[in-house]
Amino acid sequence: MKILVINAGSSSLKYQLMDMENESIVANGICERVGIDGLFSYKPKVEGKTVIKDLALNIPTHAEAIQAVLAALVDPENGVLSSMDEITACGHRVLHGGMEFTQSCIVDDACINAIKKCFPLGPLHNPANLMGIEACQAVMPKTPQVAVFDTAFHQSMPEKAYIYAIPYKYFENYEVRRYGFHGTSHRYIAGRAAAMLGLPEDNSKIISCHMGNGSSIAAIKNGKCVDTTMGLTPLSGLPMGTRSGDIDPSILEFIMAREKLSVEEMTNILNKESGVKGISGVSSDFRDIESAMAEGNHRAKLALDIFHYSVAKYIGAYAAAMNGVDGIVFTAGVGENGPSTRSEIASYLGYLGCEINEEANGKRGEEIFISTPGSKTKLMVIPTNEELVIARDTKALIS
Repeated sequence: MKILVINAGSSSLKYQLMDMENESIVANGICERVGIDGLFSYKPKVEGKTVIKDLALNIPTHAEAIQAVLAALVDPENGVLSSMDEITACGHRVLHGGMEFTQSCIVDDACINAIKKCFPLGPLHNPANLMGIEACQAVMPKTPQVAVFDTAFHQSMPEKAYIYAIPYKYFENYEVRRYGFHGTSHRYIAGRAAAMLGLPEDNSKIISCHMGNGSSIAAIKNGKCVDTTMGLTPLSGLPMGTRSGDIDPSILEFIMAREKLSVEEMTNILNKESGVKGISGVSSDFRDIESAMAEGNHRAKLALDIFHYSVAKYIGAYAAAMNGVDGIVFTAGVGENGPSTRSEIASYLGYLGCEINEEANGKRGEEIFISTPGSKTKLMVIPTNEELVIARDTKALIS
């Protein structure tokens, strides 16, 4: 069984073809700058096949992106499939499922309508995710499509964690509540962490730190999310690459009045000009900020200090929320490849009995314990694998 996993962004489309007999990657790649000037990359994992990187290609919409992907997969010379009929199903990452979806589903009219209903909650992602689904339906009308929602994993949160302290009518009328994101990643991490710790997943307490340009932390008790940092949208929680994270809501009115800003302009600042980019004035990329800090840039150091401090604070809060923690996991781009970030965060965690092993911590992108053998609470790095979760859900649903 071969499953094509699709992750459609506003101007990109990542893809991964997986053979579910052994859960191996057959080919993967990305279509970038969709609707602009189009770049296509293709990486077959079969010996003798040619890798294509950043090929200029006319990709006006996601439909053409899907067509380019399928053409590469069945190409007579460099393809990895004899025909499109070898693709059993497509699994799609969808950002926001609202309250309707607590698990993945086969795409039908009700599913599509629910994705559309969540457009206001995920204006950058949900429309693009739906474009990816509809593009696949157009090119492969007989192939089952499955939607896997980022928010679904967090639907296990109790009311005390997801209800905001604003008039309750806004929840009743508009479903304003904490939803949480990166759920597919956190779900994968919870299972792998419990396995590494030698614990049954239904008797474990894991704090998953998904740290990249977008970052979130989840408290996962007995395999279920009980709290997470992102909220109604992916803007809340930690300061991120360009997102502000948690701030005093009155700041918005204060700045808007003095700068004569519209709601749209203020929202753009919070989403695209804030976070470590806004503090440092250097970049949203943590590598660039670390380089600037090494050259003595105070604001770059401040941006990283604020990020590390914020992560440490949430770890403390979630250890309290679960009345203990077995393991703390670092994952995603910064979490998997940022030894200095992990070390700085760990420096706050002595009260949990954490002691970092700097030699192990110096490794990048490996599934590894980075705490000393005597640490009461274990520190781990686990590379996330959202595509595998999507493929597994797709296989289960169509089977």
